[in-house]
Amino acid sequence: MDGHGGRPHKAERDALTVEVGYALVSAVFLAGVVFAAVAGPALFLDLPGLLAALLLQVGLALAPVVFVVRVVCVLVDFRRGPQPSQPGRTSPDS
Repeated sequence: MDGHGGRPHKAERDALTVEVGYALVSAVFLAGVVFAAVAGPALFLDLPGLLAALLLQVGLALAPVVFVVRVVCVLVDFRRGPQPSQPGRTSPDS
């Protein structure tokens, strides 16, 4: 227990679970988009064999890199904590 009845600890775990889920889903989506953008022409256009193979290989190599970078960036941003909404500005009520 952390002296607060366990609720902040559970809230932190829940927030981390949501953030990890968001990181994974957005990384899968972004990696798929990158793969489709790079390898798509090889799959849907009549390209010469060497160019088609090269585009597929680059797409297959780039998609996992994009996936890992996206997951790491999302989780690092989460660990930094919330950012001020408008740094250096005052609220409209002041």
